[in-house]
Amino acid sequence: MHLRDFVRSGHPQTLFSAFLYFDISFMVWVLIGALGVYIARDLGLSASQKGVLVAIPILGGSLFRIVMGLLTDRIGPKKTGIMAQLVVLLPLVWGWRFAHDLPQLMILGLLLGVAGASFAVALPLASRWYPPQHQGLAMGIAGAGNSGTVLAALLAPRLAEVLGWHGVFGLALIPVILTCVVFPLLAKDSPAQPPAKPWSSYFSVLQEADTWWFNGLYSVTFGGFVGLASFLAIFYYDQYGLSKVMAGNFTALCVFAGSMFRPLGGYLADRFGGLRMLKLLFSAISVLMVGVGLLPPLPLVTVLLFLGMSCLGMGNGAVFQLVPQRFRQEIGVVTGVVGAAGGLGGFLLPSFLGIFKDLTGSYGTGFFLLAGMAGYCLLALRGLGREWRGRWLQDFTPTVVQAQAD
Repeated sequence: MHLRDFVRSGHPQTLFSAFLYFDISFMVWVLIGALGVYIARDLGLSASQKGVLVAIPILGGSLFRIVMGLLTDRIGPKKTGIMAQLVVLLPLVWGWRFAHDLPQLMILGLLLGVAGASFAVALPLASRWYPPQHQGLAMGIAGAGNSGTVLAALLAPRLAEVLGWHGVFGLALIPVILTCVVFPLLAKDSPAQPPAKPWSSYFSVLQEADTWWFNGLYSVTFGGFVGLASFLAIFYYDQYGLSKVMAGNFTALCVFAGSMFRPLGGYLADRFGGLRMLKLLFSAISVLMVGVGLLPPLPLVTVLLFLGMSCLGMGNGAVFQLVPQRFRQEIGVVTGVVGAAGGLGGFLLPSFLGIFKDLTGSYGTGFFLLAGMAGYCLLALRGLGREWRGRWLQDFTPTVVQAQAD
């Protein structure tokens, strides 16, 4: 696959706008997690409360993704994205000026889920401009907006040292407002946007078994990525005694791996097949998370988390190399549903990490649970492969052979 062919096959301005919108939205979405150490100190939260607080925005994202996916298919991703960005301004102002206790922060976090729901807009916006052979790379580039979590982990603690955590919410208004200006200028709905269907027809995808399998796969890959992105600062601070800023640095390093490797996962899935890639990645995730669960010394656990987040990021790209093949006409609503499942996984992971820490005194149990879920996904894919190849999955072997011949 030549880069020139990829660029000509779609709409680069829209692809960039999808990435930008996704990136800034994800930065805002995980702000509470990035500021979790500061908020927990001021409010005197337990481990369970910390886990639930940083998980609430992820739950909000899970819920709003279904709504945003439906709107994307009904009125188009561009209009949906513009409306969503305007809504996100409200919780940021609230966090800046008014939020001073746990109940308020939980409601605020739920509203920040609208930013997390950007996934259900940005990916269909990009996907509909590109042919099947470029879906993995296009969705990977748009999905690399996950890197917004890196910005939050790296910058939010430093800014909080100077401005306080309330001030960080206020400062976040600036990039959101700038994106509100740039996005409408660059984004363009694809001519392949399908006509609106009756509302009831969108829910027919829930009757498809493949939808639920994608839900399960993505709840582990994306749920693992965003759940850890939200919780790792607390993990490093509590478990290894790092300073707040240094905990943010280590978190940013691991989250960077998950964000930047997503396009690679999509590209490799284009080359060798999403199914083949996912089998390999789930095997690696399972082994690596067992290693993290043993809570080894700081250098080793960071290497394991870096590699684990890399595999989770590539897994996100590989899952969404498969989804457009199976659900081309319903990509908006399916992206919303599958994204909601990923968000639900991201909500459960930090919640369980905090709960098991209070119950057992160790964060290791939560990581073992993630390893077990990855192992289950591997076993499921071994059984699904033959069925999918018989019904809809493209065979990528000739492409690989041809590429090698060239």
